[in-house]
Amino acid sequence: MLRNSRTRTALVVSVAVLALAGCAGKDKKPKLAYEERPVELLYATGADRLDRGLWNQAVQYFGEVERQHPYSEWSRRAILMTAYAHYQGNDYAEAIGDADRFISLYPGNPAAAYAHYLKAISYFEQIVDVGRDQAATAQALNNLTEIVQRYPNTEYAADARLKIDMVNDQLAGKEMTIGRYYLRQGDTLAAVGRFKTVIDRYQTTGHTPEALYRLVEAYLTLGLIEEAKRNGAVLGYNYPGDVWYRDAYRLLTDKGLRPAVEPTKGERRSLVSHLPFVKDKDSTVKPPGYDEAAPAAPAADPAPIAEPIATPAEPQAAAASAEPAKRKGLISRLPFMKGGDDK
Repeated sequence: MLRNSRTRTALVVSVAVLALAGCAGKDKKPKLAYEERPVELLYATGADRLDRGLWNQAVQYFGEVERQHPYSEWSRRAILMTAYAHYQGNDYAEAIGDADRFISLYPGNPAAAYAHYLKAISYFEQIVDVGRDQAATAQALNNLTEIVQRYPNTEYAADARLKIDMVNDQLAGKEMTIGRYYLRQGDTLAAVGRFKTVIDRYQTTGHTPEALYRLVEAYLTLGLIEEAKRNGAVLGYNYPGDVWYRDAYRLLTDKGLRPAVEPTKGERRSLVSHLPFVKDKDSTVKPPGYDEAAPAAPAADPAPIAEPIATPAEPQAAAASAEPAKRKGLISRLPFMKGGDDK
């Protein structure tokens, strides 16, 4: 009887272990079987998969470039192409890791500027609405600012400046959301702190007129008349025709106060528009040399590479040819990044 019980227990444990192993296996991405191939073919195949939007396959082929030819110029190119493929595939943590790896290995290389840029953009893509945690927003702002400071005259900095404006508007919106909540809860002092943050840190955003109005409203509630008048004067001087100043003017006059600036007449709307928060990957700068002409191809094409098993996200991959389509610019996606201090 005891022996049968032990046997049944052992069987149950074995089945459970096999089931767990099967589940774990489902989560793993298919790997390319190791088969040594010319670096040009591996890189060109990865570039072809990148063109077709097969991000996982592109990552695998560029990974093979690094694995099979770790000391070649192609390997250095492949790191950034892997990062770009991860970024396009919405795998931002991996893209950031790839960018950091490139920066660590080749800090003085000219292409390190792109690694910094792609890292910043990967944080930018993770920004969520103002009602949720803004940790990625702060990371994006720090990294975008670094791009502008370190590479001010590059196309990366030009794109970063546009995104910094959007990020600042996002962070200001977060402060305004919290400040309004505190006002509704009757915690006026806490609300004042949030609105002052908008004025001090994000005064170039479209939230500034409302923040000044809310300060007038809050200070009147607290009985701090001079502070209310001062913020009303700043609002009237800078935004005399804005709806928020007209509302502030009415609040002050209802208290028997007479602001120096009369509100100008116009439509009942804010004259300062909020910057639309737009995520557009088509506007992301591609890796340096992405469309450059390719060097001479090998004299004879090597045998095709075995394809990875198609994943649910890439059903078309199973039918894809292993040999990339022949077209100009397929191989040379990044320049041979020689020169500079790579250590």
